[in-house]
Amino acid sequence: MKKTNYKIFIICLVFLAAAFSACEKNNGYNTDPVSKDTAKPETVTNLKVDNFNGGAYITYDLPNSDNILYVLAKYNIRENVARETKSSYYTDTIKVEGFAEAQEYEVTLYTVTRANVVSDPVTVKVNPKTPVYQLVRPSIAISADFGGVNVKTFNPLKKEIGVILIAYDDVTRDMEVQDQHFTRLDTVDYSIRGYKTDARDFGVYITDQWGNVSDTLNVKLSPLYEELLDKSKFSPFTLASDSPPYDGNWIVSRLWDGNNGEPGWHTGSSGKAPFVATFNIGNTYKLSRFIMWQRPDSWAYGHGNPRDFSLWGSNSASPRDAQLPVSAAAGTVIGDWVNLGNYNFPPPPSGMPVPGNSADNEFVKAGVNFNVPFNAPSVKFLRLSVTRTWSAGSFAHVLEMSFYGKPE
Repeated sequence: MKKTNYKIFIICLVFLAAAFSACEKNNGYNTDPVSKDTAKPETVTNLKVDNFNGGAYITYDLPNSDNILYVLAKYNIRENVARETKSSYYTDTIKVEGFAEAQEYEVTLYTVTRANVVSDPVTVKVNPKTPVYQLVRPSIAISADFGGVNVKTFNPLKKEIGVILIAYDDVTRDMEVQDQHFTRLDTVDYSIRGYKTDARDFGVYITDQWGNVSDTLNVKLSPLYEELLDKSKFSPFTLASDSPPYDGNWIVSRLWDGNNGEPGWHTGSSGKAPFVATFNIGNTYKLSRFIMWQRPDSWAYGHGNPRDFSLWGSNSASPRDAQLPVSAAAGTVIGDWVNLGNYNFPPPPSGMPVPGNSADNEFVKAGVNFNVPFNAPSVKFLRLSVTRTWSAGSFAHVLEMSFYGKPE
């Protein structure tokens, strides 16, 4: 697929449903005639424009007629791409958006009656400010990461954007879309993995919900080596401040027994946060990421499943015990232990109440990836410290964890 085509292809896929919706939905305006008054309506008057990033608000005075149903705006957001926006009779403002550039555009307004009779056109000039996708583009940064690349960018207005990663494909011998990350968050920081360590061409560009596409930041990078840590080399390293187990089955070694089902690690029922488990990972590693499997089904997003937690590490030959705090910044050193990172388990993807949602349950059952900060030190011992569970109760539990990194 040629470079000139892959952007069009991905935009078509992502925004096809939205385009159909925009063309087919009537947005609450019944287009069937509801009036026998077929007189042509007067136009809107006293037009005023308030520009914003990628669009503008146009205010106006409506004709003095009870037969007006809505105001229609027609405009091009880029060459050969037209949009329409409607605004109810009950408001004096219409929003036009999706413009590809910060430049002058012409918008044509019509009043439409309840009999679907359209007025003469009235034209107004708008000058939208820099569109959000262009505002975000200069902040893109892409760097080598373990098993892939890391992408960062800043979305100061917290508007919907798409961060699109492309990479050279050995089969097609062309740049192909590898990942699409859609978000409204102001800070974007994520990794795409699954690559060998050989040098490869990567690129990132920004798109928006109207199919506008920025230029591409192109780089050549060599992903860093990572491997799945050998769990057969893990062993408990119990310290006095560790949380006692629930019973003889739910012990710390269940965290790496290769079984994502029950039993797992489970602390006693009368403890107090943080709930801590300590273990030896066998060799010294610079960790890149880990996967956590929490208890699913009726326990998903509830019970003792971690909501907020930290990972502490040590590379001492035999690290001494230390009482871990409920809260500490990444990089904090307490005795032989350093805070490798603080984590929040993602909220239910469905946004619905839990437990009981099947999609949320499947998300939990699949395991969740968490990155270890790139600047975190190499370690041989780990402490999982759960600072808050989804039930905010007096115990915590995790079924399984897998760790990735580079041996030192």
